Amino acid sequence: MCGRFALTQAPIVVEEHFAASGVDAFPPRYNIAPTQPIMVVGPAPTREAGSNLPLRHAFLVRWGFIPGWVKDVKQFPMLINARSETAAEKASFRAAMRHRRVLIPASGFYEWRKLPGKRTQPYWIRPRHGGVFAFGGLIETYSEPGGSEIDTGAILTTAATGELAAIHDRAPVVVMPEDYTRWLDCITQEPRDVSDIMRPIQPDFFEAIPVSDKVNKVANVGPDLQDKVAEPPVTPRASVKRDDQLSLF
Repeated sequence: MCGRFALTQAPIVVEEHFAASGVDAFPPRYNIAPTQPIMVVGPAPTREAGSNLPLRHAFLVRWGFIPGWVKDVKQFPMLINARSETAAEKASFRAAMRHRRVLIPASGFYEWRKLPGKRTQPYWIRPRHGGVFAFGGLIETYSEPGGSEIDTGAILTTAATGELAAIHDRAPVVVMPEDYTRWLDCITQEPRDVSDIMRPIQPDFFEAIPVSDKVNKVANVGPDLQDKVAEPPVTPRASVKRDDQLSLF
C-alpha cells in the first residue's frame, strides 16, 4: 500500500516530465501524509489539435477519497488507497475508474516492514535510477451538505515485486510515461482497456533504503528523512492475502 510519499524534484522538472501547466505552485515536499493536499495531473481543460499549450494540467486534491454518494463523512473510512484489481467493480471507485483517472507525481514513497514484537522499520523507496514518476490515481469531487465541494483522491495499489515484496505485499501502481496519455483518456479508454497499465512494476524498478523512524511523525518534513540508516536483520515475510479496503467497498 502507500501511506506516505514524497515529491522533491524542482517544479520545472515535474512540469517538463508531465508536459503540464500549474506545477510551479507546488514546492518540494518530503513527507506527504493522508488528508494533506497532493498534486495530481489530468488532461488540460481545453486544448485544440496542434496547439502549443501543455497537454496536461496540475491541481490539488485532498488525499483521502470520498465517493459522491457518501452522506456522512464522519462515519466513512478514509480511503487513501484503492486496490487496482477490484477498483472497477467496487462501489466506492467504479465511477472514478471510468471517468476520473489521474497521474500523481512522486519521487518515491515510504513503507514499513514489521519486525519482531511491535517494532517496524521504515524504508524510503525510490526509482533505482532516480527521477520523478507517476502513481496511478483516482479522484472524486465530493459535495458537502452545506453546498461546498472538495476534490479528493486515492492511490491505486497492486502486488509488490522484487525486494519490496519482503517489506510489504502491496505497492503503488506505477504508470509509465508511454502510458500517460492512454491512462488519462477517460473518453475512449474504459477501465478494461487500461487494466494492463496497472500491472506490478518490474522487480528492479525500485530500490528500498532503510531510514530512521523520524518519518513516522507528520511534523518532520526535512530532507534528512531520506538519509540511510543501518539495515535491520531481514526475516522473510510470509505471504499474506489482504485487501487495502474494507470488503464493504
